[in-house]
Amino acid sequence: MTIPSASTHSTSSATYTDTTTTTRSDEDPISKIPVEFISEQEMALIEAAFAAARPSICASSSLSVSARFVEPVYALSKRSLPSLCGSNSDLDIEDSGHLRGAQKKSRVKESLLSRFRRRTGLYVTDITATEWCEKQMEFLLLFGKAEITNAMKAGKIRHAKLEEEVVKKVEVTVKSSEDVWALKFVNFIIGANQLLFDGLTRELPVVGFVEGVWIVGVIDELRLPVGETNRKPILVDTKTRVKAKPPAEPQQRNGRLQLMCYKYLWDNLVVDDFPSKQFFDWFSLDPNHILSDEIKMSTADSGFPAETLGELVKYFRNACKVLAPADDQLLLRYELQQDNSLLGEDQFAYDIGWLKTKIQHCLEFWTGERESGYVPEEERWKCRFCQFASVCPSPSPIDSF
Repeated sequence: MTIPSASTHSTSSATYTDTTTTTRSDEDPISKIPVEFISEQEMALIEAAFAAARPSICASSSLSVSARFVEPVYALSKRSLPSLCGSNSDLDIEDSGHLRGAQKKSRVKESLLSRFRRRTGLYVTDITATEWCEKQMEFLLLFGKAEITNAMKAGKIRHAKLEEEVVKKVEVTVKSSEDVWALKFVNFIIGANQLLFDGLTRELPVVGFVEGVWIVGVIDELRLPVGETNRKPILVDTKTRVKAKPPAEPQQRNGRLQLMCYKYLWDNLVVDDFPSKQFFDWFSLDPNHILSDEIKMSTADSGFPAETLGELVKYFRNACKVLAPADDQLLLRYELQQDNSLLGEDQFAYDIGWLKTKIQHCLEFWTGERESGYVPEEERWKCRFCQFASVCPSPSPIDSF
């Protein structure tokens, strides 16, 4: 186990084992834009598969460090971020909405949300994967994990190299659910400090209560505008493509949904008081639980010493109070995987009405209010890239795709 040294940054989602974090370089962080080399759909499938296969908490996680001392967000000398414990593999999903209406039914005895996300909360990638294809999401949860394509592997390797420019990963032991959540809060506090002083942070964990459900996610990038009076953070997500062509409209829509979810979670944290009691009750957490020695040492080194999860949540809530809501203009960037050249940008406005409609529709599936639906006719090309296409009772035969 190693506790991170100065000037580090790293994070990950709640239930996965990722034993790395990165050290910030001396280069201008504003000019560096993080690149996501795995598509949102692919990442959602991986997360769903891992979560279904490994519902219990992993024994190791990673912390990161930041060497700044910050009065408003507390003295933060370290940045600690947690990571817990087919064919057509080289093709983009090609161009060829609403999901096809699915008939509502009586609530099932145990919903997918209760079976697979009771301990972790619903991931933002669960929402985007459900919007992509509910039937595929259902198959992944019930029957198997996602295939790891060559494009995914190449993207992951490249992504890891880029992360090393900003974060140094270290290993930390977690012994309880309280420790897992504590690491998320530590990562957020240090990431918020990094944003305020460096103007950029990456891989920032967020959590919020949305439409009666706890949703968690990891924001790819938040940066402050340069040379402007507007100090609202800008949400940016960069995706890569194998082919030098723009993404199909359903892919763009899915990416927009992802960024809007992140803004919704971020804004709720910085505008509203975090519902601590509701949080502890939902996840069956003990606010008086004594954190592991490694986590206590990390919080002390970072300038906000905490003995219990409840004490750390208080620091977290105070950190949120000094932050501003995110800018209403969100940015998706698309790069060619071969040489990282820019293919195009999609700057769009936040639409809270559209977002809530999408989330509510998604939650009907997860809470068992209705059966899963198929993709609409005009988006059946997605089935060509689905590992479950041969067994899916889709209205259109596989040979017609």
